[in-house]
Amino acid sequence: MSNKATPEGAEPAGALLQQFGEVADAISATRKKLEKTALLGNYFKELNDADLERAARYFAGHQFALSDSRTTNVGGSIISEALCQATGFSTENLAPRYVRLGDAGETAYEAVKEARHGIQLPAITLAETESIIARLSETRGIRNKTALLATVLHQASPLEAKYLVKLLAGDLRIGLKEGLVEDAIARGFARPLSDVAHANMLLGDIGDAAVRARNSDLRNIEMRLFHPIKFMLATPAADLSDIARTMPAEFLVEDKFDGIRAQAHVKDARVAIYSRTMDEITHRFPELIKPLRSLPVDVVIDGEIVPAQGERILPFSELQKRLGRKTIGEDLMGEVPVILVAYDLLYADGRVLINESLEERREILNRLVPKQGTVRLSIAKEFKDVAPLDDEFTNARGRGNEGLMIKSPASLYKPGRRGREWLKLKRAIATLDVVVTAVEVGHGKRRHLLSDYTFAVRRSERSNELLNIGKAYSGLTDVELAELTKWFQAHTLQEFGHGRVRLVEPGIVIEVTFDRIQESKRHKSGYALRFPRILRVRTDKNPEDVDTLETVRRLVDSNNTPSTAASE
Repeated sequence: MSNKATPEGAEPAGALLQQFGEVADAISATRKKLEKTALLGNYFKELNDADLERAARYFAGHQFALSDSRTTNVGGSIISEALCQATGFSTENLAPRYVRLGDAGETAYEAVKEARHGIQLPAITLAETESIIARLSETRGIRNKTALLATVLHQASPLEAKYLVKLLAGDLRIGLKEGLVEDAIARGFARPLSDVAHANMLLGDIGDAAVRARNSDLRNIEMRLFHPIKFMLATPAADLSDIARTMPAEFLVEDKFDGIRAQAHVKDARVAIYSRTMDEITHRFPELIKPLRSLPVDVVIDGEIVPAQGERILPFSELQKRLGRKTIGEDLMGEVPVILVAYDLLYADGRVLINESLEERREILNRLVPKQGTVRLSIAKEFKDVAPLDDEFTNARGRGNEGLMIKSPASLYKPGRRGREWLKLKRAIATLDVVVTAVEVGHGKRRHLLSDYTFAVRRSERSNELLNIGKAYSGLTDVELAELTKWFQAHTLQEFGHGRVRLVEPGIVIEVTFDRIQESKRHKSGYALRFPRILRVRTDKNPEDVDTLETVRRLVDSNNTPSTAASE
């Protein structure tokens, strides 16, 4: 591996960010998974342990280990301003580039390359990259963060700038998910993939798992709590016959709650709650801390936070009043009380349970969690026939829930996987999870708000390219629109018509319903939603979680008849 020369007796400089970028570009250039993992595995083998740890994290899209709670809080506006300062380009000059390229890292590469009057030799090591990211995390204030990043970008080569910006944006966008990084580690160091994935889950640090793989140290790892574990996901059931074909002779049925997915970690009186987006949300639900702390053993619980008064489930719109708030006061807790419904158990009393059957996990959960209270056990009923599920679905809807979850008692817990051992029946209307790409000033009483949203789906499960598919004007309250207006103003990429229309960073996920889908040349997706309406903001989802063009086509193929939604 080619690194900078070092004086005799000095410590080697370590791997360069430039070479990291070259490998990343090569990975991006192929769609073949085996080629991606081979390129990455060969690169990993060249690195020393410290750089292997860093590179594995970065290729997985993590600035820090998942078990490390630090964040840089460097958003698009800081990156854009720092790039302007580093290159001398104006925001007006950079914005069209971003629109054309659709990627902040690619924009940085082009701008830095064009701004350089001489050749800038690569000089940033992975160790220095780690230091830069740590300093950005420690630096307070937008102006100070911008100045620090601008200084680094001013000294960076185009490829260094490209991948530093990509790391700060939180997405390399090279067609490489964390599962493929685990696969590359396994192949590169000739270890079983299951062992690598299990170690990564237990440690909450793919970098540590990579070093352990190299050193044959993947066994006897203790579970580290207080890092989010990826959630197991369910697959939409087409109809009752689909359930009959998929499920065993006896299966479990629970209500599907209309709340936010939550994972609670409890150990030594410490409590942390994580959302499906892997963000810690403990501060938003302070009333859950005491009942979780009172559980008899250390646990990791999978469940759903829903608004409820006693046994009555409240609409999700009530819960939205609490989402996004920095502080939750007594008045708001009284106005919108919540409960945590526990329906699975990943860890208990020093024992990892994901490779045990759901039946056994539920049996242990039954002994630990009360059936009533602020933290309560979900009700799981045994069924042997799908015929009664029609009535059960109606009853679940009557209880204020979305529908039903149907699970195989033998199912293992598979983090981050969507299988057919868990199925779901949701509301009998077609919905899509989409991400907002552009906003426009409203009319009438909403003329001071950004209230008209253009939104997109992903091209495919493998591609995060966004394809616009519609525009919605209604469904959110003025309070919600006011909060989102502030976010969109801070994350604007380009303005038109004196600010009336804005292209924005794709960061806000919404759930929309609609009358039907029709072919359209207006949108890049080739389709348009007829009479779309916003159901809710999905703060529990990231842009990579939105639905794909395949889901849209499936709805079209079913003649746009109401169906179960594809969203979780």
